[in-house]
Amino acid sequence: MNSKQYQCLICGWIYDEAKGWPEDDISPGTAWEEVPFDWTCPECGAMKDDFEMIEINA
Repeated sequence: MNSKQYQCLICGWIYDEAKGWPEDDISPGTAWEEVPFDWTCPECGAMKDDFEMIEINA
């Protein structure tokens, strides 16, 4: 399975599914769809709706 990355459109912070965000109890490997709806960007406080999937060329 390829993990996806999602970038905050407000500040540019990136959520990586492979890494999760343990600081907010989001375990590594957590799919974006499983991140709580009310979770906010740790950098700027933007809502999940303010993120979009980005392509990373390996």
